[in-house]
Amino acid sequence: MNINDILKQYWGFDNFRPLQEEIINAVMEGKDTLALLPTGGGKSVCFQVPALAKEGLCLVVSPLIALMKDQVENLKQKGIPALAVYSGMSFLEVKKTLQNAAYGNYKFLYVSPERLETGLFLEFLPAMNINLLAVDEAHCISQWGYDFRPTYMRIAALREQLPGVPVLALTASATKTVQDDICEKLLFGKTQQRLQQPFERPNLSYSVFNVPSKQNKLLEILKNVPGSAIVYCKSRKHTKDIADLLQMHAINADHYHAGLSNADRNLRQENWINNNTRVIVCTNAFGMGIDKPDVRTVVHYDVPDCIENYYQEAGRAGRDGKRAYAVLLYSDRELQDLQQQSELRFPNEAELKNIYTAIMNHLQIAAGTGEGMSYDLDIAAFTSAFKLNILSASYAIKALEQEGLFSFNEVFFKPSSVVFTTNREELEEFEKNYPALEAICKGLLRSYEGIFDFPATVYETQLAKFLRMETEAVKTDLKKLHDHGIINYTPQKDKPQLTLLLNRMYADNYSINVAGYLKRKQNFEQRVAAIINYIKKETGCRSKMIADYFSASSIETCGICDNCIREKAVYLSIDEFQNIAGRITQLVKENYIPVKQILEQLNGIKNEKIWKVIDFLLAEKKLMVNKQGDVKNV
Repeated sequence: MNINDILKQYWGFDNFRPLQEEIINAVMEGKDTLALLPTGGGKSVCFQVPALAKEGLCLVVSPLIALMKDQVENLKQKGIPALAVYSGMSFLEVKKTLQNAAYGNYKFLYVSPERLETGLFLEFLPAMNINLLAVDEAHCISQWGYDFRPTYMRIAALREQLPGVPVLALTASATKTVQDDICEKLLFGKTQQRLQQPFERPNLSYSVFNVPSKQNKLLEILKNVPGSAIVYCKSRKHTKDIADLLQMHAINADHYHAGLSNADRNLRQENWINNNTRVIVCTNAFGMGIDKPDVRTVVHYDVPDCIENYYQEAGRAGRDGKRAYAVLLYSDRELQDLQQQSELRFPNEAELKNIYTAIMNHLQIAAGTGEGMSYDLDIAAFTSAFKLNILSASYAIKALEQEGLFSFNEVFFKPSSVVFTTNREELEEFEKNYPALEAICKGLLRSYEGIFDFPATVYETQLAKFLRMETEAVKTDLKKLHDHGIINYTPQKDKPQLTLLLNRMYADNYSINVAGYLKRKQNFEQRVAAIINYIKKETGCRSKMIADYFSASSIETCGICDNCIREKAVYLSIDEFQNIAGRITQLVKENYIPVKQILEQLNGIKNEKIWKVIDFLLAEKKLMVNKQGDVKNV
């Protein structure tokens, strides 16, 4: 099948989105390719389609476990066989998955980066017919980026095992320096291509407000602009407080953060996607991999740390091409605090060593041991036990993670697993002696093929329905079987997990790369300076500012951001304004019509002037707008 037939069969689309086809063709030609596509731009299609068009298996490297699981599940629903290996899986689970990838009829294997150099993975790699290496969130490989993850450095070594296999690196945002670093670190060949979607978003209006009351401004924004919305906050507590505030004012809202259970997060996300919830108030844990095109407003209630994050999060508004708003609220105090963040985010060497030692002691890991092992780490309990500041400890953990000592997954869900640890003869004897547990044994054997050889993922609720038992009774019986040594039962986990990438260092051998650490600190300070400049600058197009930050090709002024509107206002005379307003009023009359139609009808008048008048009429409540972004007279 060719790539268009694949797109039609599995995704139901007749045409690719902008740039997707060019990226896919580059991959099909065997070229190493760096693809920069915004959030919701369809990055996954860029490796999934060519992988399906070629013989063999696509290896996908991703640091986001929740996103890996979602994509594997989505592929399976399309009838495309896919697998995933990530931190927290047992040895037997990983082995079974890799065996299936090597010898089964699978098209995709998703792998977290820390798995790439394990002996088990490298043992099975030669048997996998890899047709493409896709690197998602590719900016993580660069020390000079905003989300450096040292485990990504292992990908280059993997290329030596895969001669002739092209690499597709994907990211939503990367500066020119980071782009160069990605291509260098991934050992891109001479025929490499870089394909980047233009930064122009002609329908997205950026604006920044310094207001005495953020609460009142947020309420004003959400009341003036109907439709789906996201409100980003920095703290978990803030998300609930703001969601409660909105509900008090009859705005349908809910909150979302990484501290909620897996089931809660999924339910709240689905309610918002299906428009059962209008406004989701969240931390930046929300949004990855979500393609909801009809988001009308994204509000940053707190100042983001860098333009990379802001561009990615704000860009979730208006993916359907209709008018949308990206609003950033700030106070002078926030900017002062942000300038002081460097010392907090980058603790000195002594503090880092102290927290590293405390973590190892808390988890009871002996020096010279622990590599490849995963441990539950409740940061609140840890910091309380060692009388540490929880914020300082969190940043120290991030810094130590960037040193490649361990990986830390704050959002981690692992379902229950069961494997029999006895043979069939002993099991029959056990069932005679313990008849009350015979039903659960038979239920496991009938429900999970191969459970004698490999751990099976078990969902107690489903097993309970099959056996016509209560879920809690099933869990109790499984624990009894485990205690009798008949099975190895690992209940589900929904806790943060720390995975050691290196054995615990002896006290006299403790060391980190100080020069690299200080350089990352300097880069952080530069990113802070850039976002503060973006916020405080009251002249110049905001879209152009963002494009210039990423060293993108020059774009036209948007004409609809707050700065552009201020600058254009001087060129709109009273007579011009009244003429345009009168013609708009005549056009809209009593029925909603798309703004695009107004722009076409007023051909000959600059779009910026029309938008300026529409914005004024909306603000004065002389026009109203519906969820689709269409307008009519009040």
